[in-house]
Amino acid sequence: MEKINVKIEGRIYEVDASLTVLEACRAVGFRIPTLCYWNHGHNSLASCRVCLVEVASARGSRLCASCVYPVKDCAADKGFEIKISSPMAVEARKTSVELLLSNHSKDCQTCAKNGHCELLHVANITGAEDSKYLGSRTPVSKDELAPGLIRDSSKCILCGRCIERCKEATGIGILGFENRGFKTVVSPIAGRSFAKVPCLQCGQCIEVCPTGALSEKRDIGRIDEAKKAHKFLVVQTAPAVRAAISEEFGRKIGEENGEGKMVAALHRLGFDRVFDVNFGADLTITEESQELINRLSKKTGPLPQITSCSPGWVNFMEFFYPDLIPHVSTCKSPHEMQGAITKTYFAEKHGLKPEDIYVVSIMPCTAKKGEAERPENQAIKGIPDVDCVLTTRELALLIKRSGILWDDLPEEKFDDDLLGEYTGAGAIFGVTGGVMEAALRTAYHTLTGKEHEPVEFTEVRGLQGVKTAEIDIDGTKVKVAVASGTKNAKPLLDEVRAGKSPYAFIEIMGCPGGCINGGGQPFVKPSLLDREGADILETYRAKRAAILYSIDERKSIRQSHNNPDVIRLYADYLGSYGSEKAEELLHTSYRSNRERYPK
Repeated sequence: MEKINVKIEGRIYEVDASLTVLEACRAVGFRIPTLCYWNHGHNSLASCRVCLVEVASARGSRLCASCVYPVKDCAADKGFEIKISSPMAVEARKTSVELLLSNHSKDCQTCAKNGHCELLHVANITGAEDSKYLGSRTPVSKDELAPGLIRDSSKCILCGRCIERCKEATGIGILGFENRGFKTVVSPIAGRSFAKVPCLQCGQCIEVCPTGALSEKRDIGRIDEAKKAHKFLVVQTAPAVRAAISEEFGRKIGEENGEGKMVAALHRLGFDRVFDVNFGADLTITEESQELINRLSKKTGPLPQITSCSPGWVNFMEFFYPDLIPHVSTCKSPHEMQGAITKTYFAEKHGLKPEDIYVVSIMPCTAKKGEAERPENQAIKGIPDVDCVLTTRELALLIKRSGILWDDLPEEKFDDDLLGEYTGAGAIFGVTGGVMEAALRTAYHTLTGKEHEPVEFTEVRGLQGVKTAEIDIDGTKVKVAVASGTKNAKPLLDEVRAGKSPYAFIEIMGCPGGCINGGGQPFVKPSLLDREGADILETYRAKRAAILYSIDERKSIRQSHNNPDVIRLYADYLGSYGSEKAEELLHTSYRSNRERYPK
């Protein structure tokens, strides 16, 4: 690795010659503000000009965008010096931010990114004045038609992060620069709504957007309306939420399992029951593993079987691979299964009418909002299994709105009322490979009559985009694959389409890393996280995943089929795995004719 000497602010430093000026400065302790730059140059258009520095030499000085300028062209032995704090550089960065502010909406108080806005952060750092430049502004458009996402062009700074993130995570790239010059906006093709293009609603674009131009659709008001209507309120939380919720209250990423405090907060928010979707995850595994076994032994469907818990992946499949529908498990996702059981089994046991129960799911995922609206997810016709979905961020907002102090909350347990118990297998659903591992634990037991030792199937763990393994089930070799991020899943799906897939079972999660990195999770923005290390964008997923794996390790019951509440549910209500009753309540169907660009 070639090293060079560079002069930064009057001092000589040795740096890697392959770096940009921005990266070199950061490596030796200088943090130059940025907006369009993201995650080590994954997106770096040099369009925002917030990272300008002065490069001085005997020939004079010039401004350069440090996020793209090669540090090798600024070597000290060639007489160059990089100046970050010179009047020329300071004034240039301030002017760049002021120009961005001149075309930006000023409703900061009500913005969904209030407290998480990188534009406001760099404005404070640079000392930018809000009304320095006045004049015409880019025409505004606002898209609120999609179930999970909102796009507000009045807050867009044309950084291009969302464009690159959509390509990188989904492999689709539905976003792009539309029009030219002063009329340029970022949107789906021809300015269409997210609801009128093959958007997965995964929310990965929201996670990287530095402003409020992209945000989730907030549904807290729907809970308020349900309270006014005196509904019986049931809330259920996904595994990945507890791994990240504490970040919204000042904890470092991976520092705290927020389960106990989260449950305590939900009890204080007026919900009649507080349940854990880990129960639904265990229920999903019993059905999904039986479906796999039936495909393997009774040839009831084609192999490989592909998981169905991720609505982002289901959207991708319906848009781009509808011919693979026979391969996709018909199991509903865990929170939909649990919602269906709440409005049937739980309702009957408590003498409640299904229409009087209002089920709220707390999810790490924006795509779950659309999933809850699918008519295919109505165990009772005309009544959705889940009435409302809030993201992790929305739950944090609801807690703060209610004046609840996170640090003062005790540790409380989920309600144990028919749907209370969960196993370690349910907890790991929130990380890529978790569904596969949980299913293998139960499938191994069903096929062999004994538990796998050790409990873990570590072959399918890890945060790589694609993982493959060969599992020995009592002498029978079963090949499996795990993919997270639909871009990574595409080669596996192309193999299935071509009839060349060697796998019996494939797990697909729409978001890279799985639900721990869902589009509704707390933002991971290094410039706003002073307590985190410089490598946080490389480590945050592993830190969140570690919380879920630690829950699994501490549970006394770690296989879904051993969950006593699931066992009782089948004995009292559903009958056997895959029974007619189970098919009616716990399984769904898919659309083979979904239009990518509807009128």
